Amino acid sequence: MVNLYEGLTDPVDILKVMHAPRKHDPLIKYVPHTVRIEQMYISLSEQEAARMLKYAIGCLADQNEDEAEDILLSLVCYRNDNIADALPELIQLGLFNHPILFKDAPQDICDQLIERVNWDEENRNHLLRVLGWIGDAAVVERFRQWQIQLPTWAGQLYVPPETYALDGGWEFTPNGERRNLVNPSCYAIRQADERNDEFTEGQHARFLETSHLTCPWCKRKLTKLVDIAASHPALRYLDLMETLEMLTCDVCGAFSTIYMELDSEGAPAWSRYNEEPDYLPDMDDVDITIEPSRRLGLSNEPQSPYYAAEWTLPQLDSQIGGHPSWVQDPEYPVCPCCERRMQFIGQLDYADFDKYGEGIFYLFLCPEDRMTATAYQHS
Repeated sequence: MVNLYEGLTDPVDILKVMHAPRKHDPLIKYVPHTVRIEQMYISLSEQEAARMLKYAIGCLADQNEDEAEDILLSLVCYRNDNIADALPELIQLGLFNHPILFKDAPQDICDQLIERVNWDEENRNHLLRVLGWIGDAAVVERFRQWQIQLPTWAGQLYVPPETYALDGGWEFTPNGERRNLVNPSCYAIRQADERNDEFTEGQHARFLETSHLTCPWCKRKLTKLVDIAASHPALRYLDLMETLEMLTCDVCGAFSTIYMELDSEGAPAWSRYNEEPDYLPDMDDVDITIEPSRRLGLSNEPQSPYYAAEWTLPQLDSQIGGHPSWVQDPEYPVCPCCERRMQFIGQLDYADFDKYGEGIFYLFLCPEDRMTATAYQHS
């Protein structure tokens, strides 16, 4: 047993050890730190966070790119810190694989990246995702221009240029205005044995309960992913009924978007717009006894809206509000009534269903048409 943290008290020194690469040795078992890495970042003072940013910039200069990017992602996602000082080095090294790092880019860097899209064919896809994350007035205007008149390089893309706005959680309205698809108010969903004083029983929020409704495709009971008071800060902006219930089939919902229609009281019903997919698993091969092993609670305190936006980081992903942890490409379902993309409400990690499960269920809502939707992605 090797404890690399023995004698360390400075959180910056502890985080440096956490990020340092380790050579695999079957004879060595490393003692984990008692605090999760994301919790360490959240607890940093402003001065300590500035030291981590400086260290990351030094790692870039030393070509320790993976370590530097992990640190920068942690600062951005867990703390919503501005890392503008690191952006020139990222650009010089051509590191655009994590577009969220550029979300707070100053105007001069934004202008530089807009121009670079025209000539940097190798990085064009990543650069458009970067611009989607920046999403400022200059980006909105440039995407609008590209929408009106396609650039010469648009034929090399799989989607129109303005579609990359979805990476940053927004889209264009028909009249060319920016429309946000995510709510910056973000609250963690955590299992009961991981909860602390931030998690209380007083608020109406329940997760992963069995519904009395049945899936017409597989004949199993539907799963109530969320039953939450609409007055909660993460939902208050929607001006809904008293509670929001979001249902899905935890089996069929992995193969198709599942829509539910809410009545005037907020009660959900299977939507007439659901289309059975060409493939569904044989129910004889499905474990129908899966139940969440531990109860979930909703935090009283908000977290960074970007907390789980980078799926590859080691954080826990279940949340209400904030930016989705897209495992694959961003896919906001289209409301079958108004044909507009639906707003992201939250997500539940499949590991909260089953400790051996993987993938994420994403929750969406069209408040005008009282339509909910769930989608699923996995690696």
